[in-house]
Amino acid sequence: MLKRLNVSILVLALAFFAVSCANDKDQEVREAAVTAVTPQTTQPAATAANPNMVTPEQVTTPDGPTTAMTFEEMTYDFGTIDAGEKVRHVYSFTNTGDEPLVISNARGSCGCTVPQWPQEAIAPGADGEIVVEYNSKGKSGKETKTVTITANTMPAVTKLTITGTVNAAAPVGNEVQVVQ
Repeated sequence: MLKRLNVSILVLALAFFAVSCANDKDQEVREAAVTAVTPQTTQPAATAANPNMVTPEQVTTPDGPTTAMTFEEMTYDFGTIDAGEKVRHVYSFTNTGDEPLVISNARGSCGCTVPQWPQEAIAPGADGEIVVEYNSKGKSGKETKTVTITANTMPAVTKLTITGTVNAAAPVGNEVQVVQ
C-alpha cells in the first residue's frame, strides 16, 4: 500500500512538473512574440531560413514626419554571369510623399552586395537612385541577395532584391598538386 502511494505521489509530481514546464515554455513563446514586435535598440541578425522576418525597425515609427518612396522596380534579375564578375544595377525611386525623404541606411544581405544611396534629403516629388553592386567571386548557382533600406517611411524598411545565376569558375589546369 505504501509502495502504491509513493508511486502515485511520484506520478503526480511528474505530472505537475510537466505542466509547469509546459507553462514555462508557453511563457517563453509569448515573450518571444512580444519581443519580436517590441522596439529594440539592437537589430537581430537576419537568417537565411527567414530573410523576410519582421525586424524591430519595421514595426517602429521613425522619429519625425514620414513620407513615401516608390520604386520603378524592386527586383532585378541579372541573368547568368561567370563567377568573379561584378553586376551593377540602379534602382530608381521617387519621393511620393509630402515630406523630405531621408535614407538613414542601406545594407546588403552579405558582403558581396554593396549599396550606395543618397546622403542628402530627397524633396517631395523628386527622384533618387540606389546603386547596388553584386560581386560573384566565390559564388555559383542561383543567387538571391537583398538590400535593406531604412528611411523615414512607413514601414521604415524597404527591401530590394537582386537575383541571377552564377556559372561556377572553371578549374585552373589539369595538374594535381601533391602536398607533403
